[in-house]
Amino acid sequence: MPEADRPIHTKAIAALLLANLFWGLSFPLIKSVALAHQQVLPGSGNWFITACTIGPRFVLAAIVMLFWAGRTLGRLTRSEMIQGVGLGMFASAGMLFQNDGLQFTSASVSAFLTQFYAILIPVWVAWRRRCWPAPIVWTCCALVLIGAAVLARFDPRQMHLGRGELETLLSSVFFMGQILWLGRKPFAGNRVRPVTFVMFSFQAVIFLTMMLATAPRADVLLALGRSPPWVALTAGLTVFCTLGAFMLMNKWQPKIPAIEAGLIYCFEPVFASAMALFLPSWFSGWAGFDYPNERATFHLLVGGGLITLANVLLHLLPPPPHPPRFGGRDAAGRIPHG
Repeated sequence: MPEADRPIHTKAIAALLLANLFWGLSFPLIKSVALAHQQVLPGSGNWFITACTIGPRFVLAAIVMLFWAGRTLGRLTRSEMIQGVGLGMFASAGMLFQNDGLQFTSASVSAFLTQFYAILIPVWVAWRRRCWPAPIVWTCCALVLIGAAVLARFDPRQMHLGRGELETLLSSVFFMGQILWLGRKPFAGNRVRPVTFVMFSFQAVIFLTMMLATAPRADVLLALGRSPPWVALTAGLTVFCTLGAFMLMNKWQPKIPAIEAGLIYCFEPVFASAMALFLPSWFSGWAGFDYPNERATFHLLVGGGLITLANVLLHLLPPPPHPPRFGGRDAAGRIPHG
């Protein structure tokens, strides 16, 4: 890596780690929003709860971006529109399949299979470039998958490819698409705010439609808006886990390779597990529902340590810029020696 690019690379890693921290925060927040929903509207269907948890955060985020990026939207380019719609499509599909799949499989299996994009990305990049990924890439991918499996307490004896597992794998494919779409070279000159506004607007339409389609009656949506805990927790999801996380991702991820970004995003379950040690009791004590803290375990320390080790190794031992092509030549057409 050229010396001049190192400060930008370091800032990008720090920004994506902060985005992962915000997404880690989303797990106890989403659980709390669902519990607050059940307090206000007991007996709600799973899809309605899911829609009311995901939808409002993107509706509110799109409104905020409309004011924040308003002056730039008049100069919205075709490339920015295409990139924003693509990001919205990939992210929406990933969230829908992940949430539906979770209803038909265990949380540990879902957490493990979601991280499968850490392997899918280098495979896709290798296929596109006709280049073999460097050994350090495969080593880091293996460490991440083992770490995710330990963190999720994955039990291979419970693994079978039913509806839940297949939908979760499919969600991982869409999350991979989101990462790769964001880093495409034709979009390099696009502005972050207009792209993010288009992305949020697309998701707001998708999930608002889902909310209206699954609501038993129109007035139940007003009942949620009158619940201070539900409103406050949804606001937290909007500010930190939507506006903050996706703005950081959309701005900084294109500045590093997609393979490295995919591995960094695997910190999300580590941060989620760490915050689940203390945030649930704070939220439940304030909002009045039952949501106990989780406990620090061997799985958290070992799983998180392996994911951290993978990212440190990839940072200290980056892959060569011209890896060998299929057939023995490198990306520049040379035959490696030595």
